[in-house]
Amino acid sequence: MDKLYDQKKLNFKSLLGNYTFILPALIMFLLFNVYPVFLILKLSFYEWDGISPLSAMKFIGVRHFIEIFTKDKLWWESVWHAGIITLLALTLQNALALILALAVDKGIRGGNIYRVIFFMPPVLSGIVIGLIWKWIYDGHDGLLNHFLVSIGITRFEHMAWLANPETALYAVAIIHMWRGFGWGFIILLAGLQNIDTQLYEAAEVDGAEAWHKFIHITCPLMIPVFILVSILTILGTMQIYDLIVSMTNGGPEYYTEVPITRILASMQGENRFGYACARGLVFGGMLLILSMLQIKISKRLQKNL
Repeated sequence: MDKLYDQKKLNFKSLLGNYTFILPALIMFLLFNVYPVFLILKLSFYEWDGISPLSAMKFIGVRHFIEIFTKDKLWWESVWHAGIITLLALTLQNALALILALAVDKGIRGGNIYRVIFFMPPVLSGIVIGLIWKWIYDGHDGLLNHFLVSIGITRFEHMAWLANPETALYAVAIIHMWRGFGWGFIILLAGLQNIDTQLYEAAEVDGAEAWHKFIHITCPLMIPVFILVSILTILGTMQIYDLIVSMTNGGPEYYTEVPITRILASMQGENRFGYACARGLVFGGMLLILSMLQIKISKRLQKNL
């Protein structure tokens, strides 16, 4: 009995010591991650301008959420805009990242240099990138228009890409994809390099061509990586903010508004802090649902392959 008691005491001390090491990180997580979520949830049920004392808050229940789903057209337009950019990123951006990752994985000349070049845009400041491309897109002195004119395309000589409602959103989307494909490239390349080369060698012995090897070996083994890249793409693109602010600030009018800019507009322009919290919760719920659906669909695809 004494030995059993001593063993339990030793296990308890060891467990206590382990939790003591992670206690600072746990406290920070609860303080800066969990507590703000509960605070946002609470504030979403109150009308508050964010400036007055907390005692001035007025409880209004779920009115904010009813307004979002029934009256807030600008909010849903901003979600639609973010959805367009996300769809383009999921398809064009990730397709480009996969093609480049396949090329580098095959050992093309200068592969290590390409890794550095492709990963440079993601690590640069979004504000700086936005300001530079805002100048490039300028309708009078922009480099893009000068380049188009120099190759004989004169119809865009004075095209204001970011001031035109028909082109502004897609102009921002192109820069977002240019900036973001490097993340997908690095992750996809890491996944490709983890595939056992013996599988490809065995397929070659059986007479399989490059396309068949890609469909029957690469794709099934890369599905977990595809899931990760697609989820990161959705979460990152739906939360696009810095490029929008630095390039268009939501204009012209509201044609490039996205959810984050609408949430901040509720806080800063309209002084409706509680409504901003409600928008944030709705937006977070949408991202969670999208991620869960994507994981579920991807798992089904993995079973079918």
